[in-house]
Amino acid sequence: MYRIGQEEIDAVARVINRGELFKTTENGETFYFEQEMRDFFDVTRVIPMTSGMAALESALVAMGVGPGDEVIVSAYTYIANAVAVIKAGAIPVVAEVDESLSIDAKDVEKKITPRTKVIVPTHMLGYPSNMDAIMEVAKKHNLMVLEDSCQAVGGSYKGKRLGTVGDVGALSFNFWKNISAGEGGALLTNNKDIYEKALIYHDCCAVAYFGKQLEGLSTPLFCGDEFRTNEITSAIMRVQLTRLDGILADLRKNKKLLAQALSGHFEFAPQNDPEGECSNVITLKFDSPERAHDYFDKNGLIMIPAMMGKHIYSAWDMLIEKRGALHPRMNPFFFEENKNAPEYKAGSCPESDRILNSVGHVNIGINWSEADIEAKAKELIDGLKK
Repeated sequence: MYRIGQEEIDAVARVINRGELFKTTENGETFYFEQEMRDFFDVTRVIPMTSGMAALESALVAMGVGPGDEVIVSAYTYIANAVAVIKAGAIPVVAEVDESLSIDAKDVEKKITPRTKVIVPTHMLGYPSNMDAIMEVAKKHNLMVLEDSCQAVGGSYKGKRLGTVGDVGALSFNFWKNISAGEGGALLTNNKDIYEKALIYHDCCAVAYFGKQLEGLSTPLFCGDEFRTNEITSAIMRVQLTRLDGILADLRKNKKLLAQALSGHFEFAPQNDPEGECSNVITLKFDSPERAHDYFDKNGLIMIPAMMGKHIYSAWDMLIEKRGALHPRMNPFFFEENKNAPEYKAGSCPESDRILNSVGHVNIGINWSEADIEAKAKELIDGLKK
């Protein structure tokens, strides 16, 4: 969490003093949070939820994904992408990343089959994916696009907020994100049909019983899950949303200053939209995986993406072992419709392995002074001499 203070305390107190902690549909914190999110992201429909994973899963179900379908995900993304696909009853297909560390549109196109239904680009660590290329491939093959913007809340691509370029966007508000209530998430869309189905799926047990949530909906109720948010989370997030652009501005300022100090000593990973990226990290590019790991081994000043555990495809144990559900008859990998599921194993995305072992992330401090930035730059540069 970057910033939190008295305003959030006052917001929580307001909810407690009113005595209405359950999500209300009219004139409550969630009601106004949805409205403020629609305005901020310039979309027609928003559903606050319990997590980014909840938003991903609800989106895929609402997009009609199920047994027999394939969804293309990035080799560099949190495992929640793949798990959400499996929970929808479908099969994840892993595509390579390019030098920008985001899903490679060329490899996506190679991975498309008649079973492909959705492409999921992930804006990892605040870096926008190449959405022009992704949308071009999706349009060419009549596919839908779900943007995983969980790590890039507030960022943009060519002037549009991340999560609003594709058909649906998923956001996360957990502790490590740009704005946070400890946990939380949201789904963004302009598609009425997707919105209706996601609304029902994310709150199937209560959506019909509180307020006027079903007013004007044409989708019949069906069994889903329970990802409903609450008034305390929404109250905190209303304050956090007002901080977001200021948080991004300060991160971008500090990253720019650090990049200037490091220029001439390091190369940086290319970006698809330098103005729109969130500046959570600066990514140093090395000549080879060996050089990156040698630098890490000697000083530990960088975070190598390939070592980020469940954020890289080769660490997704549940996929590798095809344990898609506890009960074997509920495991999508055993469904007849999914008999063409690929094998998942380390080394199946060699280009991603090379790229993700050849760069190193450095976190950007939001409260760094100029002296802090100079000291960080000196530490990183001195690390080259070891």
